[in-house]
Amino acid sequence: MTTDDVTVLRVAGRPVARYVTRPHLPARLSPRPYLHPVTTLAGTTVTELTPADHAHHLGVGVAVPDVEGTNFWGGRTYVRDRGPTELDNHGAQRHTGFQLRDPDGFVAQLRWVAAGAELLRERRTVAATGLTPAAWALDFTFSLTNVTPDPLTIGSPATNGRPGAAYGGFFWRARKEDRAPDAFTPDAEGEDRVHGRPADWLALATDRWTLVFAGATDATRRDPWFVRTAEYPGVGSSLAPERRLAVAPGDTAVRRVVTVVADGRLGRAEAAALVRRAVGT
Repeated sequence: MTTDDVTVLRVAGRPVARYVTRPHLPARLSPRPYLHPVTTLAGTTVTELTPADHAHHLGVGVAVPDVEGTNFWGGRTYVRDRGPTELDNHGAQRHTGFQLRDPDGFVAQLRWVAAGAELLRERRTVAATGLTPAAWALDFTFSLTNVTPDPLTIGSPATNGRPGAAYGGFFWRARKEDRAPDAFTPDAEGEDRVHGRPADWLALATDRWTLVFAGATDATRRDPWFVRTAEYPGVGSSLAPERRLAVAPGDTAVRRVVTVVADGRLGRAEAAALVRRAVGT
């Protein structure tokens, strides 16, 4: 089913995600299109929208705290030597149309605007693919093109002076359960050991569901993972972990993350096998 504002993604006819193109949100949340709810094939929701702990977390999407000083993440802005600060600097991602829209995926165009000016133009490609009777994959690619006449840089709280807070880019706010999920990569386990490090894939696992995130391009695999489990469950791929990412006029930054969405708890071998199938390696 599609409407002007919502597209429903399906796997073998089963709805697994809703993509909201024009959400009605306050400016402080940096309004942007998002996927929510995203569900397992059994129907368990694995995303959250505007949770009480972080109202600017919007399911699955692309969010960046600092594009030349504009906040496309939502909430407060981390300012060097001041900390998290309320600023009137929020931008918005505006959906401008679909190039392609099918039951199992779409290609969308977006404009990233601030104070009436367009900074970035995005091409977003999203596809849903069945893997097994209990698992499917969400393939999410975003391409950000600098449409201004000047160089743009993308930053994060980490590049602005807050260690360990290199969030910004693809971000998945997962469902908060009674017990925090376990986080692991092919060779490490626990939030402290997987956060801030690159890995071919990273999993969040609970008794009810498992999410396995995989970088699907060389550039994406080089980006470290931003991981939270104890405070809240969330995973992102960091565009600007140690230094600002520069995008010259007319140039494009591209990232692709494929996420396995599975019912039940997956072990390391099961997660790796599904990633290989989902990414095609």
